[in-house]
Amino acid sequence: SGIVTNLMGMNVQDGDAYIFINKSLTGLKILHAEYGGLVIYNMKLERGAFKLPDIDTDDPATSKGIKWADLMMIVQGISPSEVHRCSRWEPKKK
Repeated sequence: SGIVTNLMGMNVQDGDAYIFINKSLTGLKILHAEYGGLVIYNMKLERGAFKLPDIDTDDPATSKGIKWADLMMIVQGISPSEVHRCSRWEPKKK
């Protein structure tokens, strides 16, 4: 939560999930607030590596938002950038 608060300038209790992936792309941690406290999910791959969505390396942002469906694909070993998505209605973002 210190990284989220101090380095990212975000509030860990705002309802978002914060995803941290190690440099070798073999470990993933998800931090989010639940009723009563913070929860950390930890996944360490025995074989292979996580495939992340394409990221602009020139972007100076300290974080990048992704959809929950993309996170589920990453965890399941599916490359989000190689998936063909059918057209669907999405609510307007605030």
